[in-house]
Amino acid sequence: MPSNDARILAQAAVPTVAVGVLAAVVSGVVAGGKGVIGAVVALVVVIAFMGLGLYVLQRTAKSLPHLFQGMGLMLYTTQILLLFVFMTAFKDTTLFNPKAFAITLLVGTLAWIGAQTRAHMKSKILYVEPEPSSSTTSSKGEKPAKSGHSS
Repeated sequence: MPSNDARILAQAAVPTVAVGVLAAVVSGVVAGGKGVIGAVVALVVVIAFMGLGLYVLQRTAKSLPHLFQGMGLMLYTTQILLLFVFMTAFKDTTLFNPKAFAITLLVGTLAWIGAQTRAHMKSKILYVEPEPSSSTTSSKGEKPAKSGHSS
């Protein structure tokens, strides 16, 4: 994973983990040990789903850039639907507190999306290839292209 992708992953994961730890503490106070377990399971699910999604999206951007936007929309829709299915499947469990699980899952997902959006907005990613320097074009005897119109 290139350094920029790893940086975006870290900038999304760290705030999500912080929110998850806070949710686990609150769940522990409100719902006891099962609340903590539910919050930790939800945090692991959010990190796994969103981290894997970011990885898939970055791979798609590099190998199939023309599909990037559509893949992003499909990926986020799929992630939200899978999280909903996961919440529905565990709503009646006795392994952990389902309310703490659901609230942590929702808050963790929103934290990830917000942090990832902020990381993308702050990153300086080139979306076009820079033109070669003038020394490269002058050695071939070509003139650099003019910009604008001549009057």
